[in-house]
Amino acid sequence: MNLNLYYFDSCPYCQKVLRKIKELDIKEITYSNTMENPNHRNKLIADTGRATVPCLYINDKPMHESDDIVQWLESNKASLK
Repeated sequence: MNLNLYYFDSCPYCQKVLRKIKELDIKEITYSNTMENPNHRNKLIADTGRATVPCLYINDKPMHESDDIVQWLESNKASLK
């Protein structure tokens, strides 16, 4: 499964998702910091029409909303190790 998290460090909603990733010990994930690299932010806007983070791309399909992402991670944890 291809996972890519668009985030930035000072976002509390991103921190919620990052904590869940750490808790579940998910290793196979790419991180795209939208504050450090404007190309990541531009891609997010081009794909979704907004710069809102966190956004987890699951096999190139974006998912917004930290609660939805956390729920998806929990529901799919067995296949994410």
